[in-house]
Amino acid sequence: MHLFAHFSRFCAGFGGLMSKNIAIFASGNGTNAENIIRYFQNSESVNVKLVLADRETAFVLERARRLNVPFACLDKAAWADGTVVLSLLEDKGIDFIVLAGFLARVPDCILHAYPNKIINIHPSLLPKFGGKGMYGGHVHEAVVAAGETETGITIHYLNEHFDEGEIIVQYKCPVLPQDTAEDVAKKVHALEYEYYPKVIGGLLSEVC
Repeated sequence: MHLFAHFSRFCAGFGGLMSKNIAIFASGNGTNAENIIRYFQNSESVNVKLVLADRETAFVLERARRLNVPFACLDKAAWADGTVVLSLLEDKGIDFIVLAGFLARVPDCILHAYPNKIINIHPSLLPKFGGKGMYGGHVHEAVVAAGETETGITIHYLNEHFDEGEIIVQYKCPVLPQDTAEDVAKKVHALEYEYYPKVIGGLLSEVC
């Protein structure tokens, strides 16, 4: 499906040109989350209203604090149940959820409350190198071990299965014979930083 078609389908759930509030779910360092927050800092149409994490040690919480974005860390039980998460999202008037290195399963009640309004980014060209346990360095190591000549990122809608939601768009980069997993990671991160905020902005753009 053409990216604009995704925008149009997504926008059908909103109506009007009101500004949209987004929440970011993250589990780790939070470089993608910070990049997204900075990208929309001066936007009149997109507001990053909340950062939620599932680990107290996730540095994304410190990044959110420094950037004056409300944040919270919820324990495993809260994520498994989902009602507290949903309450926080409703309190902040969240329209759209972005996963940025979030490793836990998103509760069904959140999926049902936000149909086609939750997206994830995966560091490979799905369906290759996806599924539970395939994240971060594990993906890049598998790409190199398999002798792949290209890799990239996949931005997709979220569903109840890891990395199986409908693909919105993919961006590619070459994998050279001499590349290590670390080399591949740098290339993939560059794609993430360049394109993820732009795709989010497109999904929430004035075509809505």
